Amino acid sequence: MSELLRAEELTKAFQSNVALNALNLSVNAAEIVCLLGANGAGKTTTINLFLGFLEPTSGAAIVDGAKVAADPSRARAVLGYVPEQVALYPALSGFENLDYFVKLGGSGSPGEERLRGLLHEVGLDELAAGQQVGAYSKGMRQKVGLAIALAKNAKALLLDEPLSGLDPGAANEFCQLLRRLADDGTAVLMATHDLFRAKQIADRIGIMKSGTLVEQLAPESLDQAALEQLYLQHMHDDRSSEEQGQ
Repeated sequence: MSELLRAEELTKAFQSNVALNALNLSVNAAEIVCLLGANGAGKTTTINLFLGFLEPTSGAAIVDGAKVAADPSRARAVLGYVPEQVALYPALSGFENLDYFVKLGGSGSPGEERLRGLLHEVGLDELAAGQQVGAYSKGMRQKVGLAIALAKNAKALLLDEPLSGLDPGAANEFCQLLRRLADDGTAVLMATHDLFRAKQIADRIGIMKSGTLVEQLAPESLDQAALEQLYLQHMHDDRSSEEQGQ
C-alpha cells in the first residue's frame, strides 16, 4: 500500500510548551487513521504541521514523499483539508461556494457537471446545492467543505474535528462517505473526540495526550466499552500527572 502521510519524530514546541513530542505515524492510501485525545493533546498541531501552517521544531512531516517544511506548496497540492468550522460565504449557494473556492485554487473549474457531481457524491442534493449557505446546517456546510477538498483530486484528507456539533444521523452519513472515499484509495487522517465513530470507520486509532502518541490500536482488537475504558484510563493518567506536578 502506498504511504501518503508520514510523521518522523515530528516535534513542535512553542517556547517551553511542547505541543507535539516526537510523533511517529503513517497513513497509507485507502486507510483511515483517527486520532483521539482531549483538547491540547496535539491533534490539531499534527494536522497543521502536515498542512505547512506550522514549521516543526524538529523531525519532519512528509506528504507523498515530500517534506512539507521544504516544499509546502507541493504538499498542499495533494491534500484536502476540512476544519471543524468550514468558512463559506453565507450569501452564496452551496454550488456557488464550491465553484468559487475551486477557481480560487488556481487550477480552473472542472465544469458545472463535475461540480454538481461532487455535491451529489458528498450527499448534498440539487435543491440544497442551490440554496444560500446561510440557511445550511453544520452538516451541510461540512459536505460542501468536503466537496471543495475532493474537487482538487486530493490523495489525502486531513480532517480536524469534522463531526463536532453534528447530529447522529449527519455524523453517520459523513463517516460513511469517508469510508467510501478511503475504499477508493484516499488516505484519511481525522482528529476527533468521537470514540464511537472512530471505532466504526477507522483502520487504526491513535490515542494522544500532552503532545504524545501514547497508544496505537486496531479497532477490531477491542469492543466499544473496552476502547472507552482504555481512553479514559489514559486521560485519567494524564490528569493524575498534572495534579502531582502542581
